[in-house]
Amino acid sequence: MTDDKSPVCKWFQTCPLKSYFEQKKIDIKWIEDYCFGYYVKCERYKLEERGAYHPDNMLCDGTIKEDLK
Repeated sequence: MTDDKSPVCKWFQTCPLKSYFEQKKIDIKWIEDYCFGYYVKCERYKLEERGAYHPDNMLCDGTIKEDLK
């Protein structure tokens, strides 16, 4: 069961976007708007909840950022 009321996405600590942000490869808006915001709208979150594959370089809106490695 998902706790949609938590202020932080339960996947945040293991999400590659956390690492990309720490490396300054993505803007803080991704973290603020999704990870610490309304994360249930995050495409990564939705796929993770279903156990579906998604590439590490997929952003929260579902776009693939080819330069993220």
